[in-house]
Amino acid sequence: MLAQLQHLTKDAADLAAAPLWPLSDQDLTGMLHAAHHLAQIATVLQARLIHQARTRGIPEAHGHRNAKGWLRSLLVVDPQPARDLVAHADVLQRPAIGQAVLDGRADLRQAAVIAETLDALPDDLAHTDGAADTYAIVEQAETALLDMAGEFPAYQLRRVGERILDHVAPEVADQAAAAALARQEAHAHPRRGFTMSLPVNGMVRLSGALGLEDAAVVQAALHPLCAPSPDDKRTPSQQRADALTEICRLALRTTDLPVDGGEPPQLSVAVTYGPLAQALGVGTTDTGVRVSPDTVRRLACDARILPLVLGGQSQILNAGRRRRNATGALRRALHLRDRGCAFPGCDRPPRWTDAHHVWHWAAGGPTNLDNLVLLCVRHHKVLHDPRAGWQIRLAPDRRPDFIPPPDIDPHQKPCRNQYHQHQ
Repeated sequence: MLAQLQHLTKDAADLAAAPLWPLSDQDLTGMLHAAHHLAQIATVLQARLIHQARTRGIPEAHGHRNAKGWLRSLLVVDPQPARDLVAHADVLQRPAIGQAVLDGRADLRQAAVIAETLDALPDDLAHTDGAADTYAIVEQAETALLDMAGEFPAYQLRRVGERILDHVAPEVADQAAAAALARQEAHAHPRRGFTMSLPVNGMVRLSGALGLEDAAVVQAALHPLCAPSPDDKRTPSQQRADALTEICRLALRTTDLPVDGGEPPQLSVAVTYGPLAQALGVGTTDTGVRVSPDTVRRLACDARILPLVLGGQSQILNAGRRRRNATGALRRALHLRDRGCAFPGCDRPPRWTDAHHVWHWAAGGPTNLDNLVLLCVRHHKVLHDPRAGWQIRLAPDRRPDFIPPPDIDPHQKPCRNQYHQHQ
């Protein structure tokens, strides 16, 4: 068998190195299908060899605690590929599933989904009156899922598998589903978690896992802020990231959060100040993260920020003004005047906005109605980005006008948000 496999490997290597330009389009796609099937078959063979090695105790005999460590050493592969091979070895022990992969009726991901679905079926399916025995139901489910593998990719097959008993044993489906969901919830709750990495190249990586109920709550909160618009160039993942940040900003504006260190939750920014240049320097948040001077200026507009201006020896020169005046009656007046983000064309409501200082507060601008305008997070960044070129001025009617940059309007005609004014 080894000599035969080595011969096949050489033939496959020769084929992989052959020129492909003489192939017709039909032959090219046909070969791609055949090459994919060949890779699946090779993995089935590896999985069977790994299973046999584990049965004989070869990993332990070679001084390894498990098959994953043995494969990493033997094949010189990373941990994840080793884990994947061991997982395939477990999945493909079901003869019908392994044969379906060999026949090309299912791929390895579909095989894994089918095996997981069958393993999740309760052991006591036959306890319902009139139900077939458990073994027969599982066998029917396996056959049905393998048939469906020709129609659905793995992620869709997983969803179908959640209701497979509705197809093969409807008399026990509701009872089994209730029991399975209860087990899932009990298993998922202690595994929930959320982490934030240390900053690397200006990015913080978020990772975590939620139970179904918690995930549904998060999705319900994010969804209204992720609605696509014709001029939105963000990717879906960028929309979700921005939505999560906006939700947290909204929470910080409320009085419902518990106090933190005796005060309402807030973000503090310490920033150096150059008296000769009369310019703000790099800022540092209370979490130790450094931010650019432009970000400091934008954050200084926000009602949740307590700027701390430091001198050369890190002494506090000015503890800033806590944004009390941007709440209460002043904030309500801004809501009545602007009715939401005042940037032309934006539909964000007032509760999703910051109070932006037209004359930057960090540069000495006052906190009063004539120097404030409501902006959503996205457009707040636009106004603080000198490359964008947008400007704001107060019109004679004491409403903010937006002056577009020349590349958008060569005449730089003042414009306003007409959407909110027609609400």
